[in-house]
Amino acid sequence: MINEQKKALRQFIKKLLRSIAYEEKLQRSSVLFSKLEQHVVFQQAKTVMLYWSMEDEVQTHDFINKWAKDKEIILPVVRGDKLHLKKFSSAQSLIIGEKYGIQEPDGENFTDFNAIDLVIVPGVAFDKAKNRMGHGKGYYDGLLPYLRAYKIALCFNFQLVDEVPAELHDIKMDEIIAE
Repeated sequence: MINEQKKALRQFIKKLLRSIAYEEKLQRSSVLFSKLEQHVVFQQAKTVMLYWSMEDEVQTHDFINKWAKDKEIILPVVRGDKLHLKKFSSAQSLIIGEKYGIQEPDGENFTDFNAIDLVIVPGVAFDKAKNRMGHGKGYYDGLLPYLRAYKIALCFNFQLVDEVPAELHDIKMDEIIAE
């Protein structure tokens, strides 16, 4: 039953995400990242894990490019059914990943998980109890238990719902920042 609830919520939110024009997503994402830049955890972080956004997510590209000179930016790459981490150097050095057509850094895996100060976690929906629902593949559920970093999710207002169906293995966020 919980899987049907997740599926229905995921479909509903994704439909809303697809209804927003790309330019509006960029503008709304900029508001979210302005809030993040004011956050003490971000200001003090030296190594930040983000994600290279897909079209139906909070848009991270401009933010990553802006901060890559001042902070070590780590991005996930999909290998099989797991996420591996790699350092971001520039948008020009990204390659198309083996799954989903997401651009990913090339190079060696980043394995110093303890060096990561902050993780910006993507998701489809979140709730006030800091539960997160992703795209349903479990990639972040497999990675997050190994990271001690502070976990922040950024989301558009409509992605923050009353309740996300959560299971025991689902990792809560430390904080959720909405518009």
